[in-house]
Amino acid sequence: MIAQALDTYFPKLATMPELKKEIISISKLLEFDAGTVILKQGSYIKVIPLLVSGLAKVFKEEAENGNEVLLYYIKPGESCIMSMTTLIRNEKSHVKAIIDQDSKVVVIPADKALALAKKYPKWNEFIYDLFNMKFDELLHVIEILTFSNKDTRLLEYLKKEARLKDNNTLITTHQQIAYDLGSSREVISRLLKKLEHNGFVKLNQGSITLI
Repeated sequence: MIAQALDTYFPKLATMPELKKEIISISKLLEFDAGTVILKQGSYIKVIPLLVSGLAKVFKEEAENGNEVLLYYIKPGESCIMSMTTLIRNEKSHVKAIIDQDSKVVVIPADKALALAKKYPKWNEFIYDLFNMKFDELLHVIEILTFSNKDTRLLEYLKKEARLKDNNTLITTHQQIAYDLGSSREVISRLLKKLEHNGFVKLNQGSITLI
């Protein structure tokens, strides 16, 4: 099962037989329900996750007010790059990761992941490629947070959710969106009504449809 997951979602890791064999021997394939916290901010890294189905979100908690801001998504074929970089520095995690959709995850013990980095260049190539990709995502988040108004930021968030979930109708709540964007439910509700008035979305009970 792990071998098939690597072949399908992590082809770069699977192209080297020795690396693939070692990952299979040290990892487990686990299932997580939506809402499961797989990484707590302020804790040491225990495992490195390789997502093979579902979706996860990575947040940064603001120390002053406790609000959380969505930084990036972890999709099938990806891992949490912040976990990897924090593990290399032997620091506590600066972010929190939550399963957003029921997921299957190949988990590699942290010490074993460090050993892979020392032994296999392909593993490091995978990390570097993922870092570059997520760095671009973070730059986009910073750009939106810094230079965009709130309704533009909200619309960008809704569009990305729709792309990732391959569905223009999002089953969500105003409170959940507020949580993801580090805002309040009242602000999000007001902005959604504005977007609906301008013809960008259709609001329904428990769902939002992008037009």
